[in-house]
Amino acid sequence: MSAREEPVIEPVGVAANLAAVQAAVAAAVTAAGRDPKDATLVAVSKTQPADAILPAILAGQHRFGENRVQEAQGKWPALKAAHPDLRLHLIGPLQTNKVRDAITLFDVIETVDRPKLAMALAREMDKQGRQVDCFIQVNTGEEDQKAGIWPEGADAFVALARDELGLSVRGLMCIPPVDEECSLHFALLRKIALRNGLNELSMGMSADYEVAIQFGATLVRVGTAIFGARQPYP
Repeated sequence: MSAREEPVIEPVGVAANLAAVQAAVAAAVTAAGRDPKDATLVAVSKTQPADAILPAILAGQHRFGENRVQEAQGKWPALKAAHPDLRLHLIGPLQTNKVRDAITLFDVIETVDRPKLAMALAREMDKQGRQVDCFIQVNTGEEDQKAGIWPEGADAFVALARDELGLSVRGLMCIPPVDEECSLHFALLRKIALRNGLNELSMGMSADYEVAIQFGATLVRVGTAIFGARQPYP
């Protein structure tokens, strides 16, 4: 298969994978002593073609995550028009020059990570008359190469985004360092959320979502376990 060819993804395989992940999420929530309704699966469909996403939609999945605004614009307007109950999450970094398009297309933005972006989002939401739920991305590992507000600045940034700018801040999001114990980062994110009165936590991916659920995740972002290996960005 050449680099430009899209993989052949069997619809039955996507549906079966989705059902297995949904069952594993429900089991993990129950094992943590929580209500199964307390955790929601966000199917990460980045780099996947619309034909690969449709079987998951038809199998009952309603929330999806995309990394790039431009990529999402190429496939989601038609899917959302055909399936109005879908909720689309932006889970990748957002540039301020893409804010208008992001507000138009996405229902949740999980990567609010700096004052300039928060202010641009507030202005654009006011301009469009559309309120989009937001999550503050916290760089729990304090990694220079990764987006997110550092933990020491999280409280002040939540106050700015929620209280001063009026954004609908639903909770916090993090992506732990790959070479560190993820539970330490999930615990830190939960602590920051609790002291700021936030109930939603977007944390946990294909390799660690069961651990994240133990630490209170309300959204888990799973892609490869549902759709298989991602295609590289062009």
